[in-house]
Amino acid sequence: MKTFKGRPVLAGRVKGQSVVSRQGVNLLASFQKSALKKAKTVICSDHNNKDLFGKVLTGKILCLPQSIGSTTGGLVLEAATYLGIHPSALLFSGHIDSLAAAGVILSDRWVNKRIVTVDDLGKDFLDYVQDGQTIEVHEDGTVIVD
Repeated sequence: MKTFKGRPVLAGRVKGQSVVSRQGVNLLASFQKSALKKAKTVICSDHNNKDLFGKVLTGKILCLPQSIGSTTGGLVLEAATYLGIHPSALLFSGHIDSLAAAGVILSDRWVNKRIVTVDDLGKDFLDYVQDGQTIEVHEDGTVIVD
């Protein structure tokens, strides 16, 4: 078990299973296909992300360095939240980027559903965390990886 301390962007308390990408996550490519089909679960459809492609993202704690891609990525994340197929948390090793920030803020304000978000967890966080680990996120930005 290891503890990390980050900055709460959208504070909250959540516990769940990790899914990890060590490269930037294209929110549009990852979520759009499932959102357009109004699927009950998001299966990552980004062929360029070898860490996430084909994995379930709904309800997971998504651990990543940053999001990348089209500026519509934030809106696609908000749409996934509206449909109830969003991740339960986003944990960033570095600073949150504007694409992800737009998505989580739109989700929180427009849909009234919070994706708990913590950034600045450090490079060691992504070096340590693995798929399928239990992660507990606290409101103060403390992240415990079991």
